[in-house]
Amino acid sequence: MTEPDNHPENYEDVTVYALDDADEQEMLVAQNECTFIWANKEGWPVGVIMSYFFEDGKFWLTLSSQRARVAAVRRDPRVAVCVTSKGTTAPASRTVTYKGICTIHDDETTKAWMYPRLAEALWPGQDERQRWFVKFLDSPRRIIFSVTPTQRIGYDGQKMGQATLAWMQAAAEEE
Repeated sequence: MTEPDNHPENYEDVTVYALDDADEQEMLVAQNECTFIWANKEGWPVGVIMSYFFEDGKFWLTLSSQRARVAAVRRDPRVAVCVTSKGTTAPASRTVTYKGICTIHDDETTKAWMYPRLAEALWPGQDERQRWFVKFLDSPRRIIFSVTPTQRIGYDGQKMGQATLAWMQAAAEEE
């Protein structure tokens, strides 16, 4: 049997369509939603969509402390974050998943800089909306997650699309 990587006309090995660093950074800035994934008490993976911004090599997210994922992260800080280019100005069909360690912050200093920064990421150029959003975030049980990536898996569907088109054209010429 022939090895998949010797046959570019199939999709057995999509690792060859890696997401370039510059494209990844563009996507992380353009997007403001991710899938945050953790393990529940039984060890099952669970995920929800959360708003975020990426700064200083970390994902920054906020939520109320009574959420089940907070207790789960306290038990086991190993999480995953998945970001896609869908719905952004970045080219479509790009995605990156990170394994990482989640730290919980509940100090006022972190909240003071994080809330306005998240508001800016979600409502760029809308100062009044940002101001109100920060007020809504400033609630008694609110905490902050920072996720420090430890491993990444990036994928660029545009590269796969271009390769597919080239294979189709070459095959058509051979017919």
